[in-house]
Order: sequence, then C-alpha cells, then structure tokens
Amino acid sequence: MAGQSLSSVMQGFSNPVELLRNSRSGIYVYPVVAPEFSNWRSEQMAWRHTAVLFDQTHHMDELIVEGPDAAAFLAHVGINAFGNFDLNRAKHFVPVTPAGHVVGDMIIFREREDKFVLVGRQPTANWTKFQAAIGKWNVRLVHDPRSDSRPEGERVLRTHYRFQIQGPDANKILDAINGGPVPEIKFFHVDWINVGSKRVQALRHGMAGAPGLEIWGPYADKAYVLSTILEAAAKTGVDLRRVGSRAYSTNTLESGWIPSPLPGIYSGDGMMADYRDWLGADAYEAVGSIGGSFVSDNVEDYYTNPFELGYGFYIGWKKDDFIGKDALARLKDAPTNRKKVTFEWNPEDVLKVIASNFEEGTPYKWIDFPQPNYASSTADMVMNGDTMVGMSMFNGYSYNERRVLSLGVVSQDVNVGDVLTLKWGEPEATQKTSVEPHRQAEIRVRVSPTPYAAEARENYADSWRTKASR
Repeated sequence: MAGQSLSSVMQGFSNPVELLRNSRSGIYVYPVVAPEFSNWRSEQMAWRHTAVLFDQTHHMDELIVEGPDAAAFLAHVGINAFGNFDLNRAKHFVPVTPAGHVVGDMIIFREREDKFVLVGRQPTANWTKFQAAIGKWNVRLVHDPRSDSRPEGERVLRTHYRFQIQGPDANKILDAINGGPVPEIKFFHVDWINVGSKRVQALRHGMAGAPGLEIWGPYADKAYVLSTILEAAAKTGVDLRRVGSRAYSTNTLESGWIPSPLPGIYSGDGMMADYRDWLGADAYEAVGSIGGSFVSDNVEDYYTNPFELGYGFYIGWKKDDFIGKDALARLKDAPTNRKKVTFEWNPEDVLKVIASNFEEGTPYKWIDFPQPNYASSTADMVMNGDTMVGMSMFNGYSYNERRVLSLGVVSQDVNVGDVLTLKWGEPEATQKTSVEPHRQAEIRVRVSPTPYAAEARENYADSWRTKASR
C-alpha cells in the first residue's frame, strides 16, 4: 500500500460503506494492557465500591501542538469556546467537518499559553495534523500514535505514561502517594501532586462518575509511579483493582460517552476530498470498520453532529470563524437531530441469543462479555415497529447494573421508558474477520437515561454527560 491514500482505497469499492463493512482489520483492540488482572467482574465492581487503577498509557494517540498561533489554530479546528481556556485547564475537544459532521474527540490540556496536549483516538489527531499542513499557522505538531494493537513481543515505548485512580476510596490512595491531602482540584482542572519523589500533573475527572484523578508524566517513570501507587493502596488497606483491557472500555456505558462515532470524512468535495487524498491507506479511517445491523448505501446515514451527542453547549458561537460554524448554525434546531440515550437490553432476549449457541443450526450473533463490539464503529438498528427510530453505537455488559447496555441516538419523539426493538446481527455476510456465520435476532430495549448509572447522573460535574440528558 506504499504511496496509497484513503481515496485510492475507496476507489476499489462501490461506496464507502462497502469498504468499511468489509474491513479485514479484525476486532478493535485495547493494546498492551493485560486483559484481566483479577477478573473483569470484580474490576467493574471496584470503580463503584472501592477503587480502580486504569492504565491509559497505550490505547490513545497524543498530539502536542505548540507555537505562537497554537491557541488560534485549535480554536479554528475545534467547535469549543477558547475564551475561558486558562492555563492548567482541560476541555473535551470536538472538531467537525465543514458540513458539521463530527470527526471525533480528544481531551485537550493547556500547559502553556502557547502549548496544548491532545489525548484520544486517532481521527481527531489526523484531522488536526491535516489542518496544520494546509494552513499558514505558526505551529509545531508532535504526534505520538497509540501503541501497536498487536506488538508481537516488540518493545513498546510512549512519550508519557497515563494512569487514573478512581472510585469511592480513591482519595485515600491519592493522599497517601502525595504524602498528605491532595489539593482541591476543580472538575477538568489540572494541578500538581506528588507520587512519592515524583511531581506529576493531575486532572480531576471520573469516567463513571466516581471521584478520581488522572496523572501522567515521562514514560521512563512509569514503573516507579505504578509501584508507588500499589504500595500506597496496600498500606491504606484499600482494595485497589488494576483494570484490564476487557473491563476498561465498559465504564463508559455507565457514564454515557460514546467513544467511537464514525468519523464524518468519507463524503464531501473540496477540503474533504483533499483530506482523503492526504490520509494514508494505513490510517484508522482507511482500515476501520462498521459493524451492526444497519446497512445503508449512504455513508452520511452513519454520521453524527455535536447536538446529537450532547456537545452543542461546547460551541463557541462568538468566535470569528471555525470549521463547520455555518453548517452548525443551520443544524442547531433541525427537527432531524436525534438525541443520545442508553438502551437497556431485555435479559430474556439476551439469554435467548446466548442459548442459540448451544443448539443445532446457525446461532444468533454471539454476544461477547463484557464487550460485544466487534468493529471500530457500531451501527445497530433500533426499531419502533417497522420504522427505524434510532441507532445503537456502543454496547457492553455492566456487572454493576447486571444488564447489557448500549449507547446511541434516537428520534426526538422517543421517550425514556419506551420499549423498542434492536436488531442484533448482520443481515448479510461480509469479509470482516471478526464476524462468524450467524442469523439476526430481535432484542427488546428500554430507552433509559444517559448517564445510566445513578452515581454518574446525581454526583457527576455539570458537564456534557448531565446536560445531554436534559
């Protein structure tokens, strides 16, 4: 594929959906971190009842943007307001295309007046790099891609380690490693704490609504920081559970963030065509996949906009210009906009699907535990009778709630408490290596609030998670 681009890859298919539904990249992997340290059920329970340690070092890209124009450049690329973006703050950074389609998201940290660090999935890093390449901004970008999904025993190195300590007992550990009470850090603010003899930066947030800090520093310090955290947990008597890659991604089911909307970059002329020419044939967007029961020839049917994902209040309307501003102004009150919800899967129907794998004949599509996602983006049809009224976009099992849950979007006239039908399984065979022969099943789903977990709904900071459910 040397010298090829996403555009050239797309030319081999009748439309982008055919490319994405037939990707042979395999199941989406959270790399390097062990699948389980104890067992995924106890690891899930710990973020609700004691404390957990997430190792976030390997599965996210890191992009440093610095230079005299860094703030103006990022304000142009993302929808976010930058007027209140002081030093030692973080934001949920969301860029869109000129048509207003969400590209992805990252967490962005402001370390200096002229330096920002973005952390998250690759689509936003790629889009930001492209905007720097085609513009005349006085900025310098340094990209540290996520670790290889399958390193095959090769040594893995990152610029920074990144840990999160979270749960009701998290502060006991944090005070212990700090050598005294940690400072009061406001939500999505950054301060410095001690980890033994090391000074580290700490961000206040909690991925499932529970208290916690995310800390990071030079990768060379990772082993020392890890051992110091584990020693502090042992001394304080806290049952700290290291969370493996199997349970890690399921915490968002309780807190309500959809981590993998399809990047809205596969259509459009002008800048979008240039972007597809710029992206390599090995980029996330070229090798990624769509899984699920929803099949459309129009790739834009899989896109989302910020209002549908609950990000509308981020938009910095007072900024002179940013990519997608005019399109978002038209979309702001569009009746076609959907809203984000949680789908609670009916346990009897889930058990029916599982039982079919113990019967003769072709079973229903396997539901893996705790994470049934078998593609990098998911699109399952949610029906009201014969009418599609929503799309399930990320699913998994919560041992805390004893339910299979999924996050997605529905029509505005759908209400919490409504019972709909999710079509599970693919209607036709594809070349995806992550899909076995199966038949489709109908699973009843109850429309539920986002966030689903009461802890996150009632105690989480006033953020997109709570605003989105209002």
